[in-house]
Amino acid sequence: MGYFILLLGVFACSVSVLFIKLSETEPILMSAYRLLFAGLLLLPLAIKARKAYPQYRSQVNARSILPPAICLGLHFATWIYGARLTLSAHATLLVNMTPVIMPYLLHLMFRERLTKGEWIGTAIAISGVFVLGGADFHLSPEYAWGDFVCVLSMLCVGAYLALARSNRNIPSIYLYVVPLYFVSGICCLIFALVAALFGALDNVIGPRVGHEVLMIAGLTVIPTVLGHSILNWGMKRYRGQTVVIINLSQFIFAAIIGYLFFEEVPHSRFYLASSLAIIGALIVIRSAPRSTFG
Repeated sequence: MGYFILLLGVFACSVSVLFIKLSETEPILMSAYRLLFAGLLLLPLAIKARKAYPQYRSQVNARSILPPAICLGLHFATWIYGARLTLSAHATLLVNMTPVIMPYLLHLMFRERLTKGEWIGTAIAISGVFVLGGADFHLSPEYAWGDFVCVLSMLCVGAYLALARSNRNIPSIYLYVVPLYFVSGICCLIFALVAALFGALDNVIGPRVGHEVLMIAGLTVIPTVLGHSILNWGMKRYRGQTVVIINLSQFIFAAIIGYLFFEEVPHSRFYLASSLAIIGALIVIRSAPRSTFG
């Protein structure tokens, strides 16, 4: 049941590309709005959890929440910005390379080492990404900056998910993600203010206000409140590499969304890539030590 919930969170995160492509709001402001609104929506649950754990002192964890909050805000902003500057295949491929760096992040931060089976499953799953994007991925001056920004976004989301492990002792997921979203949203607003002072921001929202509000609401409820909250829950419950490998299946859901909403017909390689990603994920799940977090 736990893996099904995690897969649901991955699907919810994959929907973000739909709202991003349909929106024109500045990336840093869109990131701030989705984070702050997500915090407000989940605040009642955090208050309820706070009452359920009266011995928990949130101020003790302020320093541990700030680093992942900054990484999350940077990931959201760079992902929105980069995805609009480069080809979809480029952006999807680069952001999905998180499993490559995650073993090193987890080892550096928590001395968590992968088993032989986890390495094998990771290699198989990553090969699926290369099968899908290899023939379409060609660096060019036109897309070089967007590709670079997507690489930064991948590094940010990897660090953000890895840092979630340091907060796994917080008794409720809501006592973690609500402060995380608020702090991250405030960081994005500060970045936006600095950008505005230098003349880099012209408007507080895209030209079609009603449409933009709907897009921001969609980003808030589905990928943020549902998707990222579940990913953080997964990082508390399972091994980090298990979570990021399952998260790799985002490109499968994204292809389905592209077909349904934009009539994008998947390339024949998509089916081989999907099979490799699923096989790799199953191997990682079965190879993870039984001492995962409950």
